[in-house]
Amino acid sequence: MLQELSHMDRITQLQDEIQRLLTIMSSTIAYLTARSTFLQVSEQIPITKIRNPDKYDPPELFEANKTELVQDLIVKAKQIEYLIQSLPVPEPEQQQANRLQALEQQMQDANEEYIQAVDRAKNLHRKISEFLRTMLDNADGPVETVR
Repeated sequence: MLQELSHMDRITQLQDEIQRLLTIMSSTIAYLTARSTFLQVSEQIPITKIRNPDKYDPPELFEANKTELVQDLIVKAKQIEYLIQSLPVPEPEQQQANRLQALEQQMQDANEEYIQAVDRAKNLHRKISEFLRTMLDNADGPVETVR
């Protein structure tokens, strides 16, 4: 059971790290689209729009920030890869089937015990009700025992 909890903790960590990776990717795309300037990439295609200089970063700063963003993505991807490698090897199918069969048997046994306990409780309730009815009916007379 403790080992299964440890595996679930790793899966939760993996989910959290993937969420962080997606956040980094989203932030990176937002930065790249918001803080870049328009550059002419072909002689045949002219630049039709110019951004205000305070709306984009200077080329050196932009390149440094791009490098940092790429490094952040690589670090996060390596962390995710490590978590994936630490996950357990899947259980063989036959072993899973045997374990599920054993769990099903335990569940059936527990259900039978529950049904027996409910039947005992109903029987006790019936006996107590009969006893109290007898006591109330014979409040002035002798008390009979109910079996």
